[in-house]
Formats: sequence, C-alpha cells, structure tokens
Amino acid sequence: MAEEQKKQRPPVDPNSAKYKLNEIAKHAYTDAIEAKARGELVGWCSSNFPVEIPETLGLNVVYPENQAAGIAARGAGQRMCEISEADGYSNDICAYARISLAYAKIKECPEQDMPQPDYVLCCNNICNCMIKWYENLARELDIPMILIDVPFNPDYEVSDAELAYVRAQFWAAIHQLEEISGNKWSDERFKEVMEYSGRSSRAWLAATAMARYTPSPFNGFDLLNHMAVMVTARGKKEAAETMELLYKEYQQNHEEGKSTFRVEEKYRIMFEGIACWPYLRATSTGLKSRNINMVTTIYADAFGFIYDDFDGMVKAYCNVPNAINLEHARDKRVKLAKDNSVEGLLVHTNRSCKLWSGFMYEMSRQIGDMCDIPVTSFDGDQADPRNFSEAQYDTRVQGLTEIMEARK
Repeated sequence: MAEEQKKQRPPVDPNSAKYKLNEIAKHAYTDAIEAKARGELVGWCSSNFPVEIPETLGLNVVYPENQAAGIAARGAGQRMCEISEADGYSNDICAYARISLAYAKIKECPEQDMPQPDYVLCCNNICNCMIKWYENLARELDIPMILIDVPFNPDYEVSDAELAYVRAQFWAAIHQLEEISGNKWSDERFKEVMEYSGRSSRAWLAATAMARYTPSPFNGFDLLNHMAVMVTARGKKEAAETMELLYKEYQQNHEEGKSTFRVEEKYRIMFEGIACWPYLRATSTGLKSRNINMVTTIYADAFGFIYDDFDGMVKAYCNVPNAINLEHARDKRVKLAKDNSVEGLLVHTNRSCKLWSGFMYEMSRQIGDMCDIPVTSFDGDQADPRNFSEAQYDTRVQGLTEIMEARK
C-alpha cells in the first residue's frame, strides 16, 4: 500500500497577524546579528527583565529563554543539554540554562543562532535559578552582568518599600547601561516606548480574552507561539500594530463563527506551566484528537503590562505571576478559568522548575476546588526531551477527558 500523502498546509497569508508576528520574532535574531556585525554591542536578556529599558536606550538585546525554546522545538534540546552536562553541569538544573551555557561555549547552533553577548541583563521575578545561570554566563564570557532583584511579595499588593527598592534598581540598571553603551536615557523616548508597550499589551490581553466565547475563535496553542513577540518586542511600534491586528482577526473569527482550532470544540481547559517545546505538536495533538481546546494559560497574559508612568512600570514587573504570593497567583488563575468557562485544568509538572512545581501542587488543588473543575498533571520538561513520556501524557489527558465528559 502506498504511503498516505500528508496534506500540504496552505502558505501563511503575508498580511495576516500570524505571518507578521513570526517575522517580528525572526527579526529579533537577524537584526541583532546584523548589529553585532556592524560592531554594536548586544546583550542577552532574561524574559521578565523590563524590556522598556534597553528599548528606550536603543540597545540590541536577545533572549536566551526564547532561543532555548526554539532550539528545543527544533529537536536539538538534548544535544545541547548533553554538552553542558559533559562540562559538569548537573542535569537537575534548568534545561534552558543548560542549552544557553552550551551555546555560550560552542557559539553556534543551526537550529537557532544568535550573537554572543557583550553584557547580560537578569531579573529574578521569573525564577531565582536565573541569577546563577546569568552569573555563570558573565563569568565564563568575562562580561558585565546587571541584576534587578524583585523580592517575592508575601502580601497581596506591592508595598511602598518594595516599590522604592525595585525602582532604585531600575535606575541603577539604566545608569549602568548608559556607561556600558554610551547611549543616554531619554524621557521622551521612554514615553514613546511606554505607549507602544501599552498598545501591545492591551491588544494582546483583548485577543486572549476572546476565548470567553464558545467556541473560542483561536487554538490556545497559538498563544504559546505568539507570546514570543510580547517577550521580546512589546515596546516596538510594529508589535503594537500587529497585536492590534491579531485582536481584530480573532474578533472577526468570532463574528463569522470561525476558529484557528480546526476541529469541534467539545471541552475547554486551562494549561498551567511552560510548554514542552520538544513535544509541542504531541501535546497539542493529544488534546485536539479529543476535541479539547486549551483556551487560556497564565503565562500568555503574564506578558501584558499595563501602566501609565515609570512607577507603574516598576509595579507591573513586581506583579508578574512568579513573584507574588499563592493567594494572589491563584486568584489571577481562578479569574482566567471562570472568565473563559474552563472545564478542566492540565498542569505540566516541569522538571526544570522543581520549587515552582511544589508550589503549584497546592495552588492547583485550590483552583480546582474554587472553580469546581477536575485537575490532572503530567511530568515533563520545557526543553529536555528525555524527561517526557507521551504514554503518561496521553493517559492523564484521557482521564481528564473522561471526567469532563461525565460532567456534561
């Protein structure tokens, strides 16, 4: 029997938001490579470092987490992790860090290249492991490291003391970057960047909120791909315009009864945790084959920053999901689950995030109780394919499906 021909996907419309977002994400690397070739400085930047600072200063930065996700999604995660492990780095540390440290050593990876750094920008509001990862990069490459410490907030609101502590670090980082680059801070330029960041964020949050409609006008896995632009470029004009286009497209999908989720939507779930990039297609297919749409995840909305001034920006970065207490973090997720009529919660227990995983067990239980929805989890990793079992994932999703079906 002849092998069945795979259906050819139609080319992406160059006028679509999907195409334009992919182009912005691609140019984040190519523009930096070209800048490096011109002799300009390039920094490596953590995902929740205030992007508005290097954008206002006109600096070229790239994001090791995004690069590691791209490398893993294209099948090279294990190869890069093993390079770091051969140098003595434990496979118990973050797979993103192992990939990044390997790349800093070998300086090339055909799956996703980016220029070597002249300095690194680190903010620990996403993860405290980030500090040691970036310290090692700075030491091994003998380059400056700028750190912004956002303390874990045991209270529900950002206190005046925390605001003052973090604000001072923002300005210290600005002054350090002025010294490193020779560029000068401009309040007028910051206002422009703030406006673009706000436009990008409002449009992005409006787009993700379209999942409140049943069926959702989009496949939730779109969010995991599109949020790369929110990480790297939300302070740019082209990002603001394209996010506004994305919102209009989702709105049009809803009005016309269309969706980028290509099968009937029988069940709606919330996904918790970082995507398993080496197995993104498998995780998506495992849901799609059961007519389950992942309509929301906190890590998409986490990159929507709304503020009106410099202090507002500081507060926004103090309020990201991984820097706030359990009650505040839980309530953000409960709101998403209720707003989007979620029927189940699927939790990725990420091996690279052990402390977070323990924190998430209790939070997941509370979310399930408060929303009256079933919760299940699966073991995996965001970048190391050795830590993911398709059989386990399939079994857990099947169990979740059966519970949701019984509740219909």
